[in-house]
Amino acid sequence: MAKFKETTRVIVPGQTYAGIDDVIAEPIERDLFKTPRWWWIALSIALPIAGLWVFSVFWLITHGIGIFGNNQPVAWAYPIVNFVWWIGIGHAGTLISAVLLLFRQQWRTSINRAAEAMTLFAVVNAGLYPILHLGRPWVFYWLFPYPNTQGLWPQFRSPLDWDLFAIGTYASVSALFWYIGLIPDFASLRDRAKGSFMQWFYGLLSLGWTGSAKAWQRYGRAYLILGAVSFPLVLSVHSTIALDFSVAQLPGWNNTILPPYFVAGAVFAGFAFVLILMIPLRKAYGLKHVITMNHLENSAKMMLATGMIVLYGYALELFMGWYSGVEFERYTYWSRVFGDHGWAFWLLIFFNGLMIQPLWFKSVRTNTKWLFFIAVMVSIGMWLERFVIVIVSLTTDFMPSSWGDFHATFWDRSLYFGTFGVFFTLWLLFIRLFPAIASSEMKELVHHDNSHGHSEVHS
Repeated sequence: MAKFKETTRVIVPGQTYAGIDDVIAEPIERDLFKTPRWWWIALSIALPIAGLWVFSVFWLITHGIGIFGNNQPVAWAYPIVNFVWWIGIGHAGTLISAVLLLFRQQWRTSINRAAEAMTLFAVVNAGLYPILHLGRPWVFYWLFPYPNTQGLWPQFRSPLDWDLFAIGTYASVSALFWYIGLIPDFASLRDRAKGSFMQWFYGLLSLGWTGSAKAWQRYGRAYLILGAVSFPLVLSVHSTIALDFSVAQLPGWNNTILPPYFVAGAVFAGFAFVLILMIPLRKAYGLKHVITMNHLENSAKMMLATGMIVLYGYALELFMGWYSGVEFERYTYWSRVFGDHGWAFWLLIFFNGLMIQPLWFKSVRTNTKWLFFIAVMVSIGMWLERFVIVIVSLTTDFMPSSWGDFHATFWDRSLYFGTFGVFFTLWLLFIRLFPAIASSEMKELVHHDNSHGHSEVHS
């Protein structure tokens, strides 16, 4: 491949329909034995970590939730922290796919497919946590309002049931939105496939796609409708997660700022994880002419914007604790900042507040190494934020006699660490078997370039 110069355009000039197909389909059409070595190495690392997750789940079911460090007063601990962290990561996929689609932002095109897949895999990990910490996860279906002779119905005042409906709706709509977008690309892979099995496999997934004008019309209409349906999910799902906390009578939780604060934090963490995934993928598959620097820079801008909102939320939380005049609220925030777990608060301020400030400079936003490093730091900082909100707040409530500390166990950490194995195993299989970039949407940009001049997104 010829040397390529970085560009700020949405797509590099001179691309053709066939060229787009060749670049995107090449990793999928390779023979199994010609799969890149880095992919096998990554899979050999991810699978044992996923195996640790499976073993941790087995140990949890056979021994009960007593294997966790949860206690009184810290009844909610790592499972909730990790649940909120993973569901936050899943938000960026819907934002990129749905919201930016409705606002006609062309720079979403190269990264929306991978972001949608990231959403689904993150939601898988997030959705399993509420089930696993039920105590008896094999009867999780009791959370559903299904007719039964014993008159057993869900407790709709329970935040756990809110999570079920929020995650279920979010996951189903996101999966449908992801699959609808894949149908034209599956048809393209079907037509390019050389083996009969692969023709049958992609033909089955493409649902008989013909590429007719009527098919494209219905496809475009369905895609926009699903985008419009997904838009409020970005706001509603994490707002529901925030309400899990705000309905509690606990200092530091009963604040009306929590829903928008949680939504901004979710988008912040989600865009950081998009960069963590897309920068290596761009490098490994040589996709610099498809995933241009413009995509990475705009993602960095979104991360900076939402990061500043989160930083404002931190300041407002402290102000509300002081302004309330309630001694319990004041002590809770004092304990967060200067108490036994004050190190976590100052680390999250460093990671989420100070580490993103270099993104004001274009030289940093266009440096992939710096972007990757900052994104990793933000992901760590967002986990610490959930740790401070959940665990540190629970250690001190209204009654000093009931105060207590929390110490994580091996199984707390192993279950969380194992979710990374589950996520990256699914991610590696996805980029090997499915197009990680929406070729049909990239062809629309090529058509626009040929008909109206070069597409470009202006900052």
